[in-house]
Amino acid sequence: MIMPKMGESVFEATILKWLKNEGDSIEADEPVLEIATDKVDSEVPAPAAGILSKRMFEEGQVVKVGEVIALIAAVNETTSPIPSVSPAVPSSNGKQEKPASIPPAATTAAVPSTGQAFNESISKSDGEKFYSPLVRNMAKQEGISMSELETLKGSGMNNRVTKQDLLAHLEQRGKTAPVQQPMLQSPVVHASSHSSSLAISVSGNVEIIEMDRMRKLIADHMVMSKHTSAHVTSFVEADVTNMVKWRDKIKDDFEKREKEKITYTPIFIEAIIKAIKDFPMINVSVDGTKIIVRKDINIGMATALPSGNLIVPVIKKADYLNLTGLVKSVNDLAARARLNKLKPDEIQEGTFTLTNVGTFGNVMGTPIINQPQVAILATGAIRKKPAVIETPQGDTIGIRHMMFLSLSYDHRVVDGALGGSFIRRIADYLEQFDMNRNL
Repeated sequence: MIMPKMGESVFEATILKWLKNEGDSIEADEPVLEIATDKVDSEVPAPAAGILSKRMFEEGQVVKVGEVIALIAAVNETTSPIPSVSPAVPSSNGKQEKPASIPPAATTAAVPSTGQAFNESISKSDGEKFYSPLVRNMAKQEGISMSELETLKGSGMNNRVTKQDLLAHLEQRGKTAPVQQPMLQSPVVHASSHSSSLAISVSGNVEIIEMDRMRKLIADHMVMSKHTSAHVTSFVEADVTNMVKWRDKIKDDFEKREKEKITYTPIFIEAIIKAIKDFPMINVSVDGTKIIVRKDINIGMATALPSGNLIVPVIKKADYLNLTGLVKSVNDLAARARLNKLKPDEIQEGTFTLTNVGTFGNVMGTPIINQPQVAILATGAIRKKPAVIETPQGDTIGIRHMMFLSLSYDHRVVDGALGGSFIRRIADYLEQFDMNRNL
């Protein structure tokens, strides 16, 4: 068995749990282990029936796409010692080392070329040790030099330094010698760091709860975003009376015809798409001093899970969908997100994010940008309020459906004029909603 490629932008996965032990019989397509990629958990089925003769990795280890994760022997095959198997990795002289031979019954599926391509991308130091991109990125964030990294003893395959090795080193280093922060530079806080920079009293009537894997990922992502982007938030109040009345008028017939409930979310997304077409510099990301303009409009929609965590499934090429298509996409992604049925690719490559804080009765919010995007819109609760209505005959007071929109944007590349004009344009599209529209 090899680690499958779960998506175009997914290159590694973490083994969460082995569902089978060595020596267990397995059927073809029977789940053998659970893996995690970003915030999505998936089961890996057996490619063929047989006996699970050897597990190549332990729970918690990060495995590259294309690497051998287990060996499956035929049921009638004589059990014999199984040699260690490791994927081809570059040797110190730059040549590929051949992996140990695999028993014929274990070669039910050949390792695809993607595995070799990924192995060739493993970063190496000037010495003889090799480090995965995850380890190198963690070392960079924690201020660990290459010389310090090379002193660590790895517990992974071929003595490779793993994430766990690095975390253990950070914890030990935090006890012996605190890392000095440069003066004139704000200290960077890493949510996943094990070094204790702030003593917190746990005396008294308290309960200590360990963060689950997804919460740790969210914490890391949020802290990273705050340290990456210069956040600014602009607010607009919109009169959405026409939109509310239109939805109330058509929702029953729409549900009977399409077997789908129409919520406000796809209507908001439609307005966002129109505004992005008017202001394409909102649909960008930043790479150093370069601005990358995204031609595709991929809208992420923040979705609360039953566990209390948050996930952001993405509607790819949302500008190619009409409102009915957006309704179906929103309902499908939200339902599968709550059932943990999303695919890794379905939470990748978003270019703009919507979070509907009004779902929880909140009137407004200041959302954190979903990196590497540069803007995120929060929609507040729709409430009836007295408002001034301008008419050719004069101004009157009426009961209107009002809501706040709040846009957080990256002030490195989005100035107030652009951010303010963009959110105002979204409000205009919602306020000018056609009450006679047909679906």
